[in-house]
Amino acid sequence: MMNKMRVRFAPSPTGALHIGGVRTALYNYLLAKKHGGAFILRIEDTDRKRFVPGAEKYIIDALQWLGLEFDESPEKGGDFGPYKQSERHANGIYAKYAEQLVQNGHAYYAFDTEAELIQARQNAEKQGLKFKYDASSRMNMKNSLSLDEAEWKLLIENGAPQVIRILIPDEGTVSFKDLVRGVVSFDCAELDDKVMLKNDGMPTYHMANIVDDYLMKISHVIRGEEWLPSTPVHVLLYQFLGWEQNMPEFAHLPLILKPEPAAYLNKRTVALFAEKFSDAFIDSDLSDAKDKDKVLKVIQPLLQDFKNLSNRLKINEKKDSNLQKEIKTFLKNIIAGKLSKRDGDRLGMPVFPLDWVGEDEKNSFKGFREWGFLPEAVLNILALLGWNDGTEQEIYSLSELVQAFSVDKVSASGARFNFEKAKWFNKQYLSVIDNQKLIGLVTPDLLANGVDVSQDKLILVASLLKMRINYTSDFYQQGKYFFSDLNLDVVTSVHEKNFRKKILNKWSDDKITQIQRLISLINDVPVFSSSNLEDLIEPLISDIKGDILPFFRLALSGEMGGPGIYDIMEVLNKDETVGRLNEFLSFCINELAKLNL
Repeated sequence: MMNKMRVRFAPSPTGALHIGGVRTALYNYLLAKKHGGAFILRIEDTDRKRFVPGAEKYIIDALQWLGLEFDESPEKGGDFGPYKQSERHANGIYAKYAEQLVQNGHAYYAFDTEAELIQARQNAEKQGLKFKYDASSRMNMKNSLSLDEAEWKLLIENGAPQVIRILIPDEGTVSFKDLVRGVVSFDCAELDDKVMLKNDGMPTYHMANIVDDYLMKISHVIRGEEWLPSTPVHVLLYQFLGWEQNMPEFAHLPLILKPEPAAYLNKRTVALFAEKFSDAFIDSDLSDAKDKDKVLKVIQPLLQDFKNLSNRLKINEKKDSNLQKEIKTFLKNIIAGKLSKRDGDRLGMPVFPLDWVGEDEKNSFKGFREWGFLPEAVLNILALLGWNDGTEQEIYSLSELVQAFSVDKVSASGARFNFEKAKWFNKQYLSVIDNQKLIGLVTPDLLANGVDVSQDKLILVASLLKMRINYTSDFYQQGKYFFSDLNLDVVTSVHEKNFRKKILNKWSDDKITQIQRLISLINDVPVFSSSNLEDLIEPLISDIKGDILPFFRLALSGEMGGPGIYDIMEVLNKDETVGRLNEFLSFCINELAKLNL
């Protein structure tokens, strides 16, 4: 085993980087930094059919936003480049080692056409079996094991399309130690002779992955649970190529699971999700149903009992109609299992770090950044999805995560993503963010809404709002009364119930006099600060707060809640405060006059 720890994050540029991939990158980063090792980015772009333009840049931009800096990468370079598999392929390294496997008797040439493979699958299905290219079938296929040597060599000479397949032993067990799951064993009979080199000369994931990890001296492979079934093939490759002593340690991370239905379904949201799920079901391939009303009639009662949803989705073979069975199957797939890229739209939450603009709206997704999350909060959220240091601590800086992280504290069980908890994390980070940094984050949104105020005022607004917002995107909406005049007709319409109950219904000549006196005192305050205003006004309204404060709040902010009223006054300044109070007083008098006509 190499002395220096070297880990890699090796994504394929086939689309947007899901948060599951981000967590994998984070865990690799934490392990490397804790042990003074190298954190490497390798782009695995050999699958040209699935290659998506812009995906590589997206991956790099996302990780830069999150602050996960690589020690070696395509952009940064390093001693073990190139750091793109397409460039490494051009050097011929994959074909070299694939041929070495053939020469050593651990792989063979296969000449089966796509049509012949399809026919083999169909023949197996007729017998109720699933076709596998392995010890049970390889001698019935067209390859260098089943053909005479002269015959297969002639095929190669004539340029017949060919692949190289690994030769899995007919019997035995492949075992390896996983740092998360302990010793894992696979029976060779469960494995198939996977393709190592495709007929276009490009390597498959299995071949390129092992060759690159070996040549780049990777010491630890930390990746998602979905790669666990591929690992026995990788272990065999290390053995077959004579690299067993340099095989990295493996750690397969648990899946990130969909949220519990109770985390997003409640009396207020059931109707919305019934609509969303109905649309998604109609768009799916599970059914030919196109009548949304019929679909809704099935989905709505199922979702109403959201606390008992798992039981409600059990299929009753005798009583359920075909449509009910199809819908229950569909809903099971939505509420259970791995968090997918479609879950963001379905459940109203981000599952990607940044916005992804696909070829159409259906394939475009909103990211955590654009949603209004801070990168520190996203890292904190993801770190705890599958790992815990055994303490009650929840808030970690990146440096604290580096110090605390260890693979042996990673769970083998899936971790459910909880968006409400994610929102809580973001709120904690926003509440302590530097005011100037917050202003920098929200300025584009403010400019887009025509806000043009001084930095001094923005700092005061930031100090008041950062304790109240859940996302940076909330800043303008929650604070727009600081930046623009109020439309009192709109304000009193939105808050009609409170306006009538707490203001108009309690109106009197005495109240007008009280308010006018308070406005006069406010106008005469020599130093217009929150503390001075509170010291002046609070003793005067101690017995009538319920009458005065609702008036002040609607007059100054157009809202019934928000920051402290004296803090709002200070930020607005004296002239604006007095002006808004007088304007609202006149508005109330006029509204009462209309009612008394």
